[in-house]
Amino acid sequence: MVALDFLINGKYKPIILHFDHGTEFGDKARTFVKKQCKKLGLPLVVSKISRERRKDESMEEYWRSERYNFLNSFPGEVIMAHHLDDATEWWLFSSLHGEGKIMPYRHGNVIRPFLMTPKSEILSWAKRKNVLYMDDPGNKDERYMRSIIRHQIMGPALKVNPGLRTVVRKKIEAENSK
Repeated sequence: MVALDFLINGKYKPIILHFDHGTEFGDKARTFVKKQCKKLGLPLVVSKISRERRKDESMEEYWRSERYNFLNSFPGEVIMAHHLDDATEWWLFSSLHGEGKIMPYRHGNVIRPFLMTPKSEILSWAKRKNVLYMDDPGNKDERYMRSIIRHQIMGPALKVNPGLRTVVRKKIEAENSK
């Protein structure tokens, strides 16, 4: 919602794409997004999971694959609001699996213009501008690896290296300058 606020204050009139991952929170999130789009007079396209999960896929892989299939089906650039904390969590997660991966600025037609922005700045914007948003309770559900990284590993990792986000920011800059 902060990314949307930023865009519409920049005089953009985006088409909003919403993907329902089929979680318990999906209906509530879709209703919230529909209400905000109606209030702002913005067009909305909604999609949802279209296939069964393969046995060799984690839930996160399944959701990511389905989400990108939807987003990549649109012509032109599609903006996702991943931020620096997301990129740092992804790098930690992938490092723990043997190969630290950098979240790319561009993935097909999907771009992440807020990738270098810390989550704290996004939350600060929301507070200053009174931007309504919802927290997905799945972000706290430790059945999912991303939640374990976020809630159990990030804190100690930042104690070991308080400049961890700067490390990841430099890796993103290096990767995107290629």
